[in-house]
Amino acid sequence: MKSRGCFTGSLSSQQLIELDACTQCGECLTFCPIQDVNSKPSISPPEKIRVFREFIKATEGLKARLFGPRDIDRKLLEEFTKAVFECTTCGACGQHCTVGIFSQRLWPQLRKEMVRRGIGPIGGQAKMPEVIRNTGNPYNLPAKDRFDPWFPAAVEVAETADTAYYAGCTGAYSAQPMVKGDVLVLKAAGEPFTMLPPEDEVCCGFPLFVSGQHDMLEDLIKRLVEAYRAKGVKMLLCSCPCCVNIMSRDWPIFYGQKLPFKIRHMTQFAAEALRSGKLKIRRELPERLIYHDPCYLSRGVGITEEPRIILRSIPGVQLIEFDRYGVNSRCCGAGGAARKVYPENANAIGRSTIDEAVKKKADRLIFSCPACYAQVNEGMLNHDRQIRIADIMELLSSLIEQDENSAS
Repeated sequence: MKSRGCFTGSLSSQQLIELDACTQCGECLTFCPIQDVNSKPSISPPEKIRVFREFIKATEGLKARLFGPRDIDRKLLEEFTKAVFECTTCGACGQHCTVGIFSQRLWPQLRKEMVRRGIGPIGGQAKMPEVIRNTGNPYNLPAKDRFDPWFPAAVEVAETADTAYYAGCTGAYSAQPMVKGDVLVLKAAGEPFTMLPPEDEVCCGFPLFVSGQHDMLEDLIKRLVEAYRAKGVKMLLCSCPCCVNIMSRDWPIFYGQKLPFKIRHMTQFAAEALRSGKLKIRRELPERLIYHDPCYLSRGVGITEEPRIILRSIPGVQLIEFDRYGVNSRCCGAGGAARKVYPENANAIGRSTIDEAVKKKADRLIFSCPACYAQVNEGMLNHDRQIRIADIMELLSSLIEQDENSAS
């Protein structure tokens, strides 16, 4: 089968400039997590850009305009699709790009173009729209179970409040100690907060966005925004970096106007509550902690210091760092919905995080992302190196002042 037609319809003017700007220098190869575990040239960032530029040239270049566009063989398109969907969209290549390509945003748009052509997504990713439509989450789990069994019985949720908490799908179903920690921290800070009912707190849209499947996004996002608006929300809190990323960057675009509330990550809220004295740490923790920066929190929205403020506030803690940290951090392997299709890559990447934490003699590996939390826990299975793992809010909630029945 052949394919022709415009390849640039899904891309912004800035992204077209970025494609043209790539010099094929290869600087990004050192930082690509996929290249670390699978060094096939076809899936390297420069090669993906080179191939896509060839598609544009064949269909929209000068010769194409003068003599008509050339056909592109279906097999080439399928090979490119596999390459762009194997990426974790971590953005490390863009962070170190010598010409400043914002790759964390570029790769999902190239995926969107392949989806538009009916060639993507890959494997089980194609079922996500139907699954989210039916259950409200990409895991195909019952909506009624979204807040069970992790939500503490002693924590009160207001019907309306200035602050709302969004648990997110991965936290609610795959990283429950994390979201339990979130609400315990909110309670300890004395912050009245509201939540949507489990059937209404549907997927934020990130899995659909990152896999290039955008058809449902406008309706999904408008549904969530209007539900929070109806509750009088002025600040929406969430601990999932992928959720925070799409909420702050893309919700206003799909909503069509400025959001009626601010978006904040839970570490931002907790760091401010510690500074103001609303949260008080009552226990020492004589441990060496190492913190892993999530890709969509650090490179995505620039939040790197708040988690460290929290960890440094804990008496007795010695905070150590990975060789690459902050905006230069390594991917955990779970990003870009790639782990659903390429689990062997995800586990290999996740285990490199475990190995370095063990090598640096950390007592505990700390996360602030449910995907990282779930992926590295999975990578620990049958691995010869082991380390204790905790989410930052899970850890903080165990050290702060709580009512006796709060954690029940």
